[in-house]
Amino acid sequence: MSKVLVVGGGGYVGAVLVEELLAQGYAVRILDRLYYGRQGLCEVEDRVEVVVDDMRTVDASILEGIDAVINVGGLSNDPTAEYNPRANYEMNTSATGYLANLCKRAGVRRFVFASSCSIYDRGVADGELDIVQDEASPVDPKAAYSKSKFEAEQILRELADDDFCPVILRKGTIYGFSPRMRYDLVVNTFVKDALSKRVLRLHFGGEMWRPLVDIRDAARAYIACLQAEESLVRGEIFNISQGNYRISELALRVRKALSSLGISVEIRPDYGYRGVRSYRVSARKIEHTLGFKPLVSVEESACDMVRKIEAYGYSDFDNPRYYNIRWMKVLEESLEITKLSDSVFEAPKAAVSMEGEV
Repeated sequence: MSKVLVVGGGGYVGAVLVEELLAQGYAVRILDRLYYGRQGLCEVEDRVEVVVDDMRTVDASILEGIDAVINVGGLSNDPTAEYNPRANYEMNTSATGYLANLCKRAGVRRFVFASSCSIYDRGVADGELDIVQDEASPVDPKAAYSKSKFEAEQILRELADDDFCPVILRKGTIYGFSPRMRYDLVVNTFVKDALSKRVLRLHFGGEMWRPLVDIRDAARAYIACLQAEESLVRGEIFNISQGNYRISELALRVRKALSSLGISVEIRPDYGYRGVRSYRVSARKIEHTLGFKPLVSVEESACDMVRKIEAYGYSDFDNPRYYNIRWMKVLEESLEITKLSDSVFEAPKAAVSMEGEV
C-alpha cells in the first residue's frame, strides 16, 4: 500500500483529497498546522496519521515511510496573502522549496503541488487582453498570492530530474462542500447568500470571467497526477478547470439549481467599479495527456452544498472560521489577548494577588 503525505490535509481542499485517497486504498499521513482546528478531519481522523507541525520548519522525519507528497498547504487567497505578505511567501514559496528538497534527499520521487490559475489574471481594464490562456501563455503575476505560487512553480521545475518528479496543478476557483468549509469562494458565497439573504449581489455587474472546478474534481486531478507515468508529468504544469464562466452566469446557474430545492433567490447587480480579477484558461492539456476531465457541474455542486450544510450544521454563516482572512485576524487577536498567560481564564504570570502579594 502506498503512503502519501498530504501537506495541508486538514484544510478546505485537503480534507476532501484525504477522503478520496483513503477511498482509493492509499495510506495517508497529514501535515497541518491546524489553524482552522480539527473540523476538516472529522470524517477521517481515525483512519490517518496526523502530524501537527509547521511546513516551514518540519523535520525530515516527516517523510519516513512516505512514497509521495501532495502539497495543498500554505496561505490561500489574495486577502490573506496581502494581510501578511511575508508569511505568504514563507509558506507558499519558501516552504514548497524546502519540502521539495527534503523529498529529493529522502528519495521521495513524486511531489504534486497546488498552484493557482490566478497566475493568469490580467484584470478587466483592457478587453484586448481577455483571451483564453494555456500553460504555455506568458505570465507575469503581480499580486502577492499568485506571485508566490508562480515562484514556487519555478523552484520545483528547476529541481525536476530523473530522480525527482514534481507536478504542478494550476486550479481554477474551487467550489463545493468540504468538512473544513469556506464561504469566501464565489459559488460557495452565492449558496451561502442564497440561504441566508435570498439575494445574490454581483460586483462589477458580474462581468468578470473565472475558471472554476468542483472540489471533488480537484481531488481527482491530484490523484491522477499522483498515478500518472513520470514521463507524462515530470516538471509539467496542468490547468484544472471545469469551464470558464462569467460571474453573472454563475449567479444564474446557482439560482436555477436552488429553485429545484424550493429556494427562491433574487439577483442584484452592482455596476460600481471595484478591483476585480478576470481571466479564462484552457484545460485541454490534462485531458489530452492524462485523460482527465472534471465531472461535477456548478448546479450539482450547489445542490449538494445545500444538503450538506444542513446535515453538518454549518449554517452559522457569520462564523469567522469559514472565511480565511477573518479567521486569521481572530487568531492574531486571540494571541494578543492570551499573551500574558497560558489561558484566557488564568491570571497573568506576574500578577499581584488580591492580598497585595506578588
